[in-house]
Amino acid sequence: HHQVHGLSGFARLGDIVEQPGHAGARRGEIVKIGRDEAVVAPFERSADSGIGDAVFRRGPLVVAPHASWRGRTIDALTRAIDGGPPLARGDDTSRGAQTTPGAMARQRVGTAFMTGVKVIDIFTPLCFGQRLGIFAGSGVGKSTLLAMLAGADAFDTVVVALIGERGREVREFLEDTIGDSMAKTIAVVATSDESAMMRRRAPDTAMRVAEHFRDQGHRVLLVLDSITRFAHALREVATGTGEPPVARGYPASVFTELPKLLERAGPGTEGKGSITAIISVLVDGDDHNDPVADSVRGILDGHVVLDRTIAEQGRYPPVNPLSSISRLAGKAWSVEQRALVTRLKSMISRFEDTRDIRLLGAYQGGVDAELDIAVRQVPLIY
Repeated sequence: HHQVHGLSGFARLGDIVEQPGHAGARRGEIVKIGRDEAVVAPFERSADSGIGDAVFRRGPLVVAPHASWRGRTIDALTRAIDGGPPLARGDDTSRGAQTTPGAMARQRVGTAFMTGVKVIDIFTPLCFGQRLGIFAGSGVGKSTLLAMLAGADAFDTVVVALIGERGREVREFLEDTIGDSMAKTIAVVATSDESAMMRRRAPDTAMRVAEHFRDQGHRVLLVLDSITRFAHALREVATGTGEPPVARGYPASVFTELPKLLERAGPGTEGKGSITAIISVLVDGDDHNDPVADSVRGILDGHVVLDRTIAEQGRYPPVNPLSSISRLAGKAWSVEQRALVTRLKSMISRFEDTRDIRLLGAYQGGVDAELDIAVRQVPLIY
């Protein structure tokens, strides 16, 4: 972080400052204001900054989405990074800081839609405007499941935010996994080697883009991978300003920023569209009760748990239907479907509870009729 003195005008948190240079202007964001100085976190890592260098305040970052952005890949500062022509800019008069729609001004959550992923459609069905978390440890397959969900045909526009991903995987993910859906997709990318400020800013940029198309009446799908790396970036920036950690190294401001971001998704106001958000949560050390996972789980409208044990058995996507829940499933299921899903979960639970007994050879058919049905049917279900 850099300390800046003598800015003209009144600086505000979130304002952008710019430092001219021979290789082009470098930008940073004001993240802390003291009595006579401002602390600026740079977007680009650079060794060129020195004591006494001049900087200029540029006001808040303006994000001005345009319909032509669909099919493009941008960074957190809305610069094209796909080698294409410069991005057109939309009407930026209202593209300042966004506010969450009021609780009573929002529409109600819409109807259910099919994702094409059978285990999701059966056990944790989704509705337009819902926010769903995919909780998994590293290497379990959450990015693959996210890509499957991003290909759903029910949406007009898809916004994909890749936060802290490996640089080599971005192009493969967009070209191979997203594939034909890329024509209606806007990708916002901040790779793991970029600064914490770029990883911190990228989810906000993606949300602003999604809000723009929602306000145009679109049904928008926002895919964010992953919210945990966003939290890591928040932690890095906050500790750099001197904020003390309170929960496993996370400062308190992290748990303020998470709901501020996620609550912006969901149904829009009357006459507008909706943002359906699918958020991946990288569970550190496979601990599903770590502070970030626990906080996000309480904000979202449901969660899908990917189980490493199921993945190790070669069953993909490795969704654990007993640990996964959709809080809006009641809007998607009919009475008959609810009864069927309850029956399926009961069978799966019975099957898993008796796994050790069956592996030891102690299971005998004909003794427990319910268990006999579970043994026959569950391997066909998942």
